[in-house]
Amino acid sequence: MTGAALRVANCSGFYGDRVAAAREMVDGGPIDVLSGDWLAELTMLILAKNRLRDPSAGYARTFVTQMHDVMADCLDRGVKVVANAGGLAPDSCAQAVRAVAKRLGRRPVIATVTGDDLVGRLPELRAAGVTLDNLDTGEALGDRQVLTANAYLGCWGIADALARGADIVITGRVTDAALAMGPAAWHHGWARDDWDALAGACVAGHVIECGAQATGGNYAFFAEVPGLEHPGFPIAEIAADGSSVITKHPGHGGMVSVGTVTAQLLYEIGGPAYANPDVTARFDSITLTQLERDRVAITGVRGDSPPATTKVALNYLGGYRTTVSLVLTGLDIEPKAELVTRSLWAAIPGGAAAFAEVDVALLRTDHPDPATNEAAMAELRITVRDPDERKVGRALTAAVTELALSSYPGLFAGPSQTASYGVYWPALVPAPMVAAVVDVDGTRRVVEAVLPPDPPVVADVEPVALGGWPGGPTVDVPLGRLFGARSGDKGGNANVGVWARSAAAFAWLSEALTVERLQALLPDTAELTVVRHDLANLWALNFVIVGLLGEGVAASSRVDPQAKSLGEYLRAKVVAVPESLL
Repeated sequence: MTGAALRVANCSGFYGDRVAAAREMVDGGPIDVLSGDWLAELTMLILAKNRLRDPSAGYARTFVTQMHDVMADCLDRGVKVVANAGGLAPDSCAQAVRAVAKRLGRRPVIATVTGDDLVGRLPELRAAGVTLDNLDTGEALGDRQVLTANAYLGCWGIADALARGADIVITGRVTDAALAMGPAAWHHGWARDDWDALAGACVAGHVIECGAQATGGNYAFFAEVPGLEHPGFPIAEIAADGSSVITKHPGHGGMVSVGTVTAQLLYEIGGPAYANPDVTARFDSITLTQLERDRVAITGVRGDSPPATTKVALNYLGGYRTTVSLVLTGLDIEPKAELVTRSLWAAIPGGAAAFAEVDVALLRTDHPDPATNEAAMAELRITVRDPDERKVGRALTAAVTELALSSYPGLFAGPSQTASYGVYWPALVPAPMVAAVVDVDGTRRVVEAVLPPDPPVVADVEPVALGGWPGGPTVDVPLGRLFGARSGDKGGNANVGVWARSAAAFAWLSEALTVERLQALLPDTAELTVVRHDLANLWALNFVIVGLLGEGVAASSRVDPQAKSLGEYLRAKVVAVPESLL
């Protein structure tokens, strides 16, 4: 193992993130690795649609632009580049980067990590008894026509590529955390069963994977963040024992605090055991310490051995969807909505039953005694879905148009949208059936998956004792005046993590914010299964809301299909809290 910490800098949290971030991170100060995450679950579907239109597509083209900007400087300074921008076509992405290198007169060693794409292997997997049942619902995949199927590879393919001299490593679907774990495992010479070190790097990778979210972006207490107009991107300094310091370049906007790191730790997670293909990181063992301004230490992370299965993200084309938006203004909003809905179904042969799925949502954005015309308006969103394209689109919009002069007073419609949609389908395959294929300048090697020992290793994590909270009178305030929240999507499920900023406030939160109380505050969740996970070491609770997003972001008809705003919705709710906590 080497003694020096490895400085891994992130320059992308999604496909579409700030292109200039690569240049900013290379120029902003010393780094050892430039990494970036381009692949959300929705991105794989977008790349697949791009590839259907253009066989040469299927990867993140913005990464190639960034390589043109910084490749020469990275090579001159010995900065390694590790990115999952290869998407569905790592080899094509590598060819494009080689073309950039040729124009720049450079000859970097470029590696690809593949093996994640299982579409061509689905018959083989099924013949071997892999059912690919939906991980969330248990539903059988059946004869659905799968468009993409990508396993989440771990970090050891990346580590192998770097050990064989790669300057630039381009992967397909690897776990987000693997982009930091692979370089750290290579740099420090970790063994495959260095569970605690790997778990520490996994946590660091999770913190920096979403770019500026770790430096104040999308932060609940955003008014406290300086320079948020242009926040810098995060850096993880990963030590030989797996502990890390999260920081950013001096002079860049934003901030790194225990709060911003906690917020990102709670983003899109489930229970305290955070499973990756290489290790299961125990989020209930994390200790965060503010060392100084913009430097937060992550220590004490324990690791269990990894699961015996590997997650696979499948997408298939679910059909076609049309959404129309009707504006209702002033008095009698609900009777107006009921009238136009009855009238619409009466005008369509077969009514609502003519479509495979129908969703009608009345969004009450209107205010009593409105000060402006817009403040009097509510929105009725009607979405229909069907495998037959002929049933949606014109069939719905024409019926809405015919109601323009024959329904409720003040009727007018916003623009309609018709498009095909995809369905996200999470599944599991046995880990031994998935291996990384590492190509370093034409020399290929297979890196097998990590298998859990028998019996599996489970770390001994001491529970955190809760103190008490002061009693006394209560006062009604929005929950967010005391507590932060961060929410997001995991397929058809949503999560919302809520954290306190003092031990006393967490003790009250832990007692007060039960599942039943959450469902009362968020009536949208009342009929769904909600699971609460406690992370007392972070003064945080995490709630997983099963099925809130239906069949995933691409298919969801919710206004916020990725549940990005769910945490702020919860923080706006007024609750009675002890006055002594304010």
